[in-house]
Amino acid sequence: MNDAANTSSKISKKADKATEKKAACVIAWPAGHSRSPLIHNYWANKYGLNAEYRREAVPPEKFVEFVKNLRAHGYVGGNVTVPHKETVLKLSEPDERARAVGAANCLWYDGDKLRSTNTDVEGFLANLDTSAPGWDRGLESAIVLGAGGGARAVVFALIAREVNRVYVSNRTPERALALKKKFGARVQVIGWGETTGLLGGAGLLVNTTTLGMVGQPPLEVNLRCADSMVVADLVYAPLVTGLLGAARARGLRTADGLGMLLHQAVRGFERWFGVKPEVTAELRALVETDLLKK
Repeated sequence: MNDAANTSSKISKKADKATEKKAACVIAWPAGHSRSPLIHNYWANKYGLNAEYRREAVPPEKFVEFVKNLRAHGYVGGNVTVPHKETVLKLSEPDERARAVGAANCLWYDGDKLRSTNTDVEGFLANLDTSAPGWDRGLESAIVLGAGGGARAVVFALIAREVNRVYVSNRTPERALALKKKFGARVQVIGWGETTGLLGGAGLLVNTTTLGMVGQPPLEVNLRCADSMVVADLVYAPLVTGLLGAARARGLRTADGLGMLLHQAVRGFERWFGVKPEVTAELRALVETDLLKK
């Protein structure tokens, strides 16, 4: 083969590489409930990218092998959800945020290194900033219901916004105490029955539990609070939980779980595909329609 043919072959290979479809995925068990493919494929189409986002149902016993060979499986990165968020920390290089929260939900390659972060933090904050602008202005105290992975991301976010006191209430006090140990003096553990008494002085109430979710018991909270309090719920099925419905009936500002789901997806898409996407009313309507169908 002459030099011209060699050069032509190299150029052709580079062109093929440049136009090769990039793929990311959500790794979960089970994976059928995830709306992430709907969100990311909407963006891929909107921005005209040669990209695709898929579901990968990976059981716990196969998770380590799958992540260690993520690139060999054809992926430039992906999301990790229940029950893999904590396990993946040991299989990647987590950033400060993921280490502090104790869980990661987003993976991407930096050269040959598989890095991870937790985008629930920015998803929570961006959703509140959009839904209730100025919610953190002068905010002295917030109440967080629950002490699981979602609560850890929320508490980290609130401390980052310099909220002075974050009251954490959980039906199992030991988990709340572990959260206090992780985040320090700004976190104060309260009993489940103490929530109502503290609402009057709180500027924000956040539900991170599954209470109020479809198929779960309702969340019973007496919203005896100031008219300026903001209420956020991480649950997005149903779209309007009992807590959000009660808050809106009181005229309180709210932030729902769907908004957080949409905003937490932004950073991963940018990492994988090189475009920072926008959360729009059209995208929200698309996901709302899908949720209502289910």
